[in-house]
Amino acid sequence: MKIKLAILENDQGYLSRIAAVFNTRYADKFEVYSFTDKAIALSTLETAKIDVLVASDSFDIDVNVLPKRCGFAYLVDSAEMTEFNGQKVICKFQKAELIYKGVLSIYSEKAEALYGIGGGNTNCQVLMFQAAGGGVGVSSMAAACALHIAAQGKKVLYLNLERYGASDVFFSADGSFCFSDVIYALKSRKTNLSLKLESCVKRDPRGVDFYEQPRVALDMLEMNGEDTLRLISELKAMGNYDYIIIDRDFGLDQDSLALYRQAHTIVWVSDGSETANAKTQRAYHALEALERNADVPVLGRIALVYNRFSNKTGHLVADLGLRSLGGAPRYEHMDSRSVMEQLSKLSVFDSLMQG
Repeated sequence: MKIKLAILENDQGYLSRIAAVFNTRYADKFEVYSFTDKAIALSTLETAKIDVLVASDSFDIDVNVLPKRCGFAYLVDSAEMTEFNGQKVICKFQKAELIYKGVLSIYSEKAEALYGIGGGNTNCQVLMFQAAGGGVGVSSMAAACALHIAAQGKKVLYLNLERYGASDVFFSADGSFCFSDVIYALKSRKTNLSLKLESCVKRDPRGVDFYEQPRVALDMLEMNGEDTLRLISELKAMGNYDYIIIDRDFGLDQDSLALYRQAHTIVWVSDGSETANAKTQRAYHALEALERNADVPVLGRIALVYNRFSNKTGHLVADLGLRSLGGAPRYEHMDSRSVMEQLSKLSVFDSLMQG
């Protein structure tokens, strides 16, 4: 089923260009109706069952007369505007992909009962990175894995679920949406989640999809275990990704255990120091005790990778029998992105891709 989009614009040149973009790039998802006359556009909304109307801010639109099924936004000149006449806006002069995502976001808020428009591979593998203690470079390793997978031509999403995590340290792209919008969609349950996820995601030039960090760090505290599981389930069901890389704090609560069971592989990171190795051992034994009677054990899914390892002071974690993937040395005098790019060249990630 295609989304029916009506565009009301008095600039005939712009109207022709934007309609052409949607009719070529997004022909499989949108059916486009273009208008320069307000009266004709409004009279067509009901008869053609239009899903979304976007109108130039030169027109005064009374949203109360629009069909209930029809989403609406103004087309504005400035990317700095967040609303116009109390309504949502989409900047006219930005990349076509961002206009597409803006329209998709408007539609998602009216299409809560409909299925998404994604499709493709549903055999998505979830790889989760974490550590029993901090300071060992888990996020760098997780982001590097995503970059490595993207370099192999696979579709990958880096999903930072840390309480104070920041995807933007490693990846960047244009767009106005962030993970706060995803959290709101999860909590409100008033939108079509799969469409909202597609409209909010960004793609780094190196091929990794990600969600920009929340506007406020406290937004992450709004997510509970049910929200997280629903998010992962929806992302997998969309069929857009071969791999989802989750970067998450370690936990032993029931919500964490339920999430671990969604992972194909759980990658624990240690730097080989006495402190990090001791925490890893304690975490393993605690998890072992918790899941003795579990129907779906997770210990067998855990693999170990070493980061910032020193040949002089580092030691391998002993007596656990965990599968070791290998490791990387400490990279001195590099920023986070440079470290990630160096780590992404490691062959340890190939074993994860092979299962």
